[in-house]
Amino acid sequence: MKGKSPGPIYCVKCGRNRTCELVTGKEIYPHRLDLYELSFYRCPKCGNYVGCHKGTNRPLGVIPTPELRQARMKVHAKLDPLWKNGIIERNKLYKMLSDALGYKYHTAETRSIEQCLQVYDLVCKIEKDI
Repeated sequence: MKGKSPGPIYCVKCGRNRTCELVTGKEIYPHRLDLYELSFYRCPKCGNYVGCHKGTNRPLGVIPTPELRQARMKVHAKLDPLWKNGIIERNKLYKMLSDALGYKYHTAETRSIEQCLQVYDLVCKIEKDI
């Protein structure tokens, strides 16, 4: 599978929209056979990448730096158990975050570690309040 993104994708490291290469998990994670069939968009300038929604070539969000990817994973590690364990409905949790932030929240759209820290703090507050 080769190709280009259907439209520009914002690359955090480059600080601009880029037309990206469509590649497989085999190129991104050559050591992970279980990811070979997944689709990713890779920035042609810096090499950073973003995954695609399962079964599609639609990017999950903006292309993060490795540091931002780690920060997003920490947000998910705090956020996901709340809805996965039935403590709060997923839609309700994301609506609470969106309302508090003033925009429709999606982790894959975060563009800075500061945004991730803000969301992490909000999730901690929500967890404490419920």
